[in-house]
Amino acid sequence: MRLLYTLAWWLALPLVLARLWLRGRQEPGYRQHWGERLGFYGRQAGTAPATIWLHAVSVGETRAAEPLIDALLAAWPACRIVLTHMTPTGRATGKSLFARHGACLVQSYLPYDTGAMPARFIRHFAPRICILMETEVWPNLIHQCNRHGVPVVLANARLSQRSLGKAQRLGKLIADAARGITLVAAQTQDDAQRVRQLGVQDVVVTGSIKFDVVVPEAALATGAWLRGAIGARPVLLCASTREGEEQLILDALTRASLPANALLLIVPRHPQRFDEVEKLIAAHGLAVQRRSGLAQDDAVAAGTQVLLGDSMGEMFAYYAACDCAFVGGSLLPLGGQNLIEPAALGKPVLIGPHTFNFALVTEQAIAAGGAALVADADALMAQAAALLQDPARLAAMGEQALAFANQHRGATPRTLAAIRPLLPF
Repeated sequence: MRLLYTLAWWLALPLVLARLWLRGRQEPGYRQHWGERLGFYGRQAGTAPATIWLHAVSVGETRAAEPLIDALLAAWPACRIVLTHMTPTGRATGKSLFARHGACLVQSYLPYDTGAMPARFIRHFAPRICILMETEVWPNLIHQCNRHGVPVVLANARLSQRSLGKAQRLGKLIADAARGITLVAAQTQDDAQRVRQLGVQDVVVTGSIKFDVVVPEAALATGAWLRGAIGARPVLLCASTREGEEQLILDALTRASLPANALLLIVPRHPQRFDEVEKLIAAHGLAVQRRSGLAQDDAVAAGTQVLLGDSMGEMFAYYAACDCAFVGGSLLPLGGQNLIEPAALGKPVLIGPHTFNFALVTEQAIAAGGAALVADADALMAQAAALLQDPARLAAMGEQALAFANQHRGATPRTLAAIRPLLPF
């Protein structure tokens, strides 16, 4: 099965590269560093220190990895971390988050899973351990790590019932890869149980590292500036929205009874859609401004109805600037996004019905009173209107969200303790 999988990769590679080039029309980062994606690197300068390889596919996983990376470098300051990604936005997020670590952290794209390419990566960087964040299982990568004696850890692991079903349909390919994973540090007992069904032998429950993320002071400062630019108007943030959701939200906004001076702040998850969403807002007859058009001394115009968050790496700032937050990917069957960030900032959270990627966290946040489930976009606007017109209820729900986030901290030291015996230094 793995040989067929490898052959499929080689046959698909021209199409994969063509897709990269096409995506590069909107995101130039996709046309850069192709050598890394193919497993080609410059000559290694001098003797590399003991290396920890950590893979975070995109923005969310990179943010989630921050507490673990900081803890690893604090525990082993002489080590180097090689941080790999699949997307330019993930790489840009990593560059922004981890510049403070200097030469202790280097970035690269993950090589395609052809077998030969991961092998070249391993020979070049000589990692002592491979840590994959959340849901990344690559059969050839795991096989090459096993061949070269590199332990493989799946950290902050989550696996929905839907993803388990998809994995099981791949049969022996995923079963063999699962058996090649040395350790899984799962977010919940349910995640751990599903991972064991794939055949992983060593599974521990450590909780979600995302609860341990520390909000950067710079993000709080940017959020305070943005709030000042908005003024005293009530702000509903729709964060990490996906294709199709903005249409539903904007349609509902035209029927809603939000406070007359309320501002809708929309932040699409994918930057290549910023222009598309701006056109959609304008097509609804709504006055729109873009975050990128705001200079330091500018104010959001009083007549602006929608502010488009078209910047990268500022999600914490957007959460800090809002009064209540809807977390996207949940109005349509896309599985939802992470609601921990707004909760950690003490913001009331609204979330749609499709949360299978974060089911337990969502249930816990709702039970704690820090989040509320909305059935559709009209219910979202109705709930937001009720909250924005009831300051006491808004404040109480925000306090409950913050208490929920604080209660679940501590996954990072538990994950570090699980990984420590696998590190040979």
